[in-house]
Amino acid sequence: MTNEPAWPLEKLSALRLGRRLVVEVPATNPGRRAFVDIRPDKVGADIRARDEGWTHRSTARSFTVEHWEYDAALIDGFDYDIGAELLRSAVAGDEAELLTVLREWRLNPSQFRYAWDTADPR
Repeated sequence: MTNEPAWPLEKLSALRLGRRLVVEVPATNPGRRAFVDIRPDKVGADIRARDEGWTHRSTARSFTVEHWEYDAALIDGFDYDIGAELLRSAVAGDEAELLTVLREWRLNPSQFRYAWDTADPR
């Protein structure tokens, strides 16, 4: 048995389907809001699947992880990117490397939500 945090099945499935996941994290200053997002990178079959009206599932995706911070007063509008700061980013070549990045950033897979179920403006 391992102490490694595991993905909830529905979130792992979302990543394999190419869907972005997000968690809100503490901001560096009052009046700011911060989010970490995981963006699965596209694979060749994604384009064909999209053109045919379905979603391709892949266990061979790489991932981009980014930690963004925004002005809280602008987060709900069209100008959310004014004053936005990319605090850190990482690329994970596969699901195992993604868990390594999250461990280094002190994040647990169970914290992540579907992007549309968060206040993340992107």
